[in-house]
Amino acid sequence: MTLTISLDLDGTIVKSTFADAVWLEGLPRLYAQATGKDYETAKQELLEAYDQIGQERLEWYDPAYWFKRYQLPGDWRQLLHQHKASIDVFSDAATILPRLAQQFPLVISSNAKREFVDIELKELNIHNYFTHIFSSTSDFHTVKKVTEFYLMICEKLHLPPEDIIHVGDSKRFDYDAPRAAGITAYYLDRTGKEHGPYIVHTLLEFEQRIQEK
Repeated sequence: MTLTISLDLDGTIVKSTFADAVWLEGLPRLYAQATGKDYETAKQELLEAYDQIGQERLEWYDPAYWFKRYQLPGDWRQLLHQHKASIDVFSDAATILPRLAQQFPLVISSNAKREFVDIELKELNIHNYFTHIFSSTSDFHTVKKVTEFYLMICEKLHLPPEDIIHVGDSKRFDYDAPRAAGITAYYLDRTGKEHGPYIVHTLLEFEQRIQEK
């Protein structure tokens, strides 16, 4: 049996610098320019609007929604490209991905919009390591990586849950949810605060754990 390794993206493979640059810098600056407000005022208003929409709605994740809502100039895809220099990979991810890709089929399981995922993977030149890319918001229209998301991945891959191992940095969505689907999951706690048989503090430790299986 060949196991398939599923990896979360933001917070696991790549740092939050790109998403932060888009949502917390680029979009507020466009909003400030469009309204004539100073940057700090515009940013605060936009952050409050993010909170009002909330992470349980698909619009929260969709730059196209915010561009349309505030009639912002340009194309939201251009905004992503303007900030791609901020994309940064965790060093442990850069180390293990080439090795894991030689041994296992690798897939991305992310709740980020697919355009974010594609830019991050291509900018870092790591997209070829992955056989499939799954975005909960773009592909399955679920706002979070709930248990049903992982079951749909199993269906798409034509694999039983026991043939997949997942790792990610959210205890709820990268550990509890896939385990409820029958997938072996590891919680990546980069803070080093939690410990347990299925808790790892680096991806190097994750690599070691799955090699022991």
